[in-house]
This record gives sequence, C-alpha cells and structure tokens, in this order.
Amino acid sequence: MEKRKSMYLAFVTGTPIGFLGGLIGLGGAEFRLPILVGTFKYSVHKAVALNLAVSSVTIISSIIFRLPNTNIKNILPLWSLILTFIIGSMTGAYLGGDFSKKITEKSLKRGMLIILIFIGILLVVEGLHPLVSSGIKYHFSLLSLILSIFLGSIIGLVSSLLGVAGGELTIPALMLVFGIDIKIAGTVSLLINIPALIIGIYKHASNGLYASKQDITHLVFPMGIGSIIGAFLGTYLIAYISSSIIKILLGFILIISVIKLFLKIK
Repeated sequence: MEKRKSMYLAFVTGTPIGFLGGLIGLGGAEFRLPILVGTFKYSVHKAVALNLAVSSVTIISSIIFRLPNTNIKNILPLWSLILTFIIGSMTGAYLGGDFSKKITEKSLKRGMLIILIFIGILLVVEGLHPLVSSGIKYHFSLLSLILSIFLGSIIGLVSSLLGVAGGELTIPALMLVFGIDIKIAGTVSLLINIPALIIGIYKHASNGLYASKQDITHLVFPMGIGSIIGAFLGTYLIAYISSSIIKILLGFILIISVIKLFLKIK
C-alpha cells in the first residue's frame, strides 16, 4: 500500500476506534484487529503485535482524559482488586507472549474469531439487558483475591495472544463477578490493563515483531494520533450518550466485521 495512503487510512480508521475506546473504557483492539488483517493485509501474528502498540496509546490517552472527571472516592475502595488483577494479568501476558511463538497462524485466526464473536454478543446482551445496575458491591476477601488473580491471568493471556487490551473481558468480569458499575468498571479496567499491555509489547518485541520501522511510522504513529483524538472526544461525550445504545451498536458492528473477516481468511 502506498505510503501516504497507508498513513491516511491508519489515521482515519484510528480516530473512530479511539473514540469508542474513550467512550467505553476499551483499547479498541477488537475493532482494530479485523482492519489490520482485512484492510492492511497483515498476518495475524503481526497484526496482534501492532494492535497492542496502538491499544497502549489509546488506553493511556483515555486514562489521562478520564481521571480528571472521575470521582477518586469510587476508585480507592477497589485498590486491592486493581492490584491483584494487575498481578494476574501481567503473569498471563508474559506467558501469552511466549506461547504466541508456538501457536500456528491458523489456530490464532480461529481463536481470534471466536473471542471477537463472543465479545460482540456480550456487548449486545449487556446493552439490551444490563447485567449490573449501579454502585459498588465489591468487598475484599480471600475468595475475591483468588478470583481476581485467576481472571486477570486468563485475560492477560488472551490479551497477549490476540492483541487486545483486555478491557472487553475485564469490564464484564468486574461487573458480573465483583458487582461494579459499568462506568467505574471502564476506568478501573484502563488502570488494570496498562501493565499487561507493556508486558505483551515487550514479549512481542523480543520475538522481532516490531523490527520494521515502516510499520511504526506508517501505521502505529498515525493510528496512534487518531486514537488520541478519538479518545478525547469519546471521553468528553461519555456523559451525554446512552451506554446501552452504544453497546448494542458496537456489538452488531463487531459481529458483522468479524463475519466479513472470516469469509476472507477461512
């Protein structure tokens, strides 16, 4: 793909995905991955690594834009949950980086498609019938500590293998298992996923997947700038847009895009 066209396309696709990330508290990787494979024609292994790099930009931007508008009193009681989730997710991300060298392209494609379809359905279900109403029902206990480390490990593993930031799995886990409100869960998820992203990027860099400077300058850089702009807009509009409608629309968009991708790569 021509250099200028590639950079422009990366910026144009990165902006709306960054918007979704800022709005919900995701890195936007689940929407970016089909584009990297289907539009930019990267192999799945390469797309996973580049996806993690752009996701890190989106998440850091979302955190910076979200925190000034976040009531810290809602976050502080969750410090133990955040810490144990981080420990688990970093462990999973490290193991996933090693395992990704051994898994075949075909198996990785299948895993990616299954996870993305699952996330799309989960978004639609949650939008139609909210799984948690409001408030924080989390209380520290030995069981919650074990659960958070276990879930964090699974999410970190999936994050590293499929190039997703993990928010699409962390947010439902925080809501369903620990009873945390969707908006609080979105912010907490961003804080949890940063360390796992860094580990995942480090492992993929060790595997030589960031060796091409062209990938960084023509894709990661312009898509990252678009993500920052989108994350700012999404964070600003979070109070004005119905989260239920957003989740339903995003779920259907994700399912349709994944089906199209499957038809191309099966």
